[in-house]
Amino acid sequence: MSTTQLAGLLPELEVIRKDFPILERVLEGDRPLVYLDSANTSQKPQIVIDTMVDHLERHNANVARAMHQLGAESSEAFEAARDTVAGFLNAPSRDEVIFTKNASEALNLVANTLAWATGDLSIGTGDEVVITEMEHHSNIVPWQLLTQRKGATLRWFGLTDDGHLDLSNIDDLITERTKVVSLTWVSNMLGTINPVAEIARRAHEVGAIVVVDASQAAPQLPVDVVASGADLLAFTGHKVVGPTGIGVLWGRRAVLDQLPPFLGGGEMIETVTMERSTYAGIPHKFEAGTPPIVEAVGLGAALEYLSHIGLDAIHAHEQTITAYALAGLATVPGLSVLGPLDAAQRGGAISFEIDGVHPHDVAQVLDSRGIAVRAGHHCAKPAHARYGVQSSTRMSSYLYTTPAEIDALVEGLEYTRSYFKLS
Repeated sequence: MSTTQLAGLLPELEVIRKDFPILERVLEGDRPLVYLDSANTSQKPQIVIDTMVDHLERHNANVARAMHQLGAESSEAFEAARDTVAGFLNAPSRDEVIFTKNASEALNLVANTLAWATGDLSIGTGDEVVITEMEHHSNIVPWQLLTQRKGATLRWFGLTDDGHLDLSNIDDLITERTKVVSLTWVSNMLGTINPVAEIARRAHEVGAIVVVDASQAAPQLPVDVVASGADLLAFTGHKVVGPTGIGVLWGRRAVLDQLPPFLGGGEMIETVTMERSTYAGIPHKFEAGTPPIVEAVGLGAALEYLSHIGLDAIHAHEQTITAYALAGLATVPGLSVLGPLDAAQRGGAISFEIDGVHPHDVAQVLDSRGIAVRAGHHCAKPAHARYGVQSSTRMSSYLYTTPAEIDALVEGLEYTRSYFKLS
């Protein structure tokens, strides 16, 4: 790419990379780390690490329970993280932000509480839930369980040959029988950015609620829950330069108020007697027991870090690096990319095959050269089956990825072909 074509790169890229201590690692064989697995989990800046350590060293206490100074400090830090998440998502209210352990738990919370819901949100025989063929298993299995238990029908959008949702039958798929439409914003396997707002408009026309898996969107796109049309939206901390063990479910108050509790325990109650219990309002109704306190504090620091850089700038960087990667991968003989070939239509995860080499072998050879990628079905087996492949190799960039790292990947893939003596 020319200098002009690389103009979308973050201008402070080298400064940003210094924020991530792990990127200075030198691996076995004196190979510098080339980390291209951020769709799996992102690396963490020093500010997130320091914030979590400081909380554990100086402010560690349970939240909303301990009647002492440390308890007040811990509670304040925990709730400040909720405020940060609400701002990051442009949520109308901080009370609409629920902390979970990851996006999978958030999506399971939604599916399970909808299975128990009454009134307008109840789901039963004759009702339908619509998902897509490109979903992560975390946004397939909970809906399979729900529809099986309730006698409802599961339907889904298919995929076009070039990796987009097939919306040609949207009016036949989303009908008056549809109660829920749940879809990923950005595919973790194909990289496709889906038209969430367009699909949400159709869903709302028939009175369905919209659930969005934003696990791959939140790291690299400005996420505005109001503009998205979502009624419920989930993402996970470890993909947004935050820690593992923390996720977020945002929901419109009108929907959350109608959903029953997910788990029972401390803090989610209003009062308890031996005969019955009444429940706290949102968000506490869905946060039973001691929450992931330091993880939430770390997530708050992570989102502040990303917001300081700017999600628009991060998105521009991702699109530039993705375009550069697609151009580089196109030079490797026998390599086929799964998903859109236009960087403007996709995120930073690129899954591919190399004729004659198993994806696991590709990943192992690359690892021997210090290049970290993922190989397998990426928890998206139906999407792989749609394209007639069992598994794939996936590279995924992020705000700290450089063109030189993409060059190293392309050189590594050429070496892989040579290693396996491919003509």
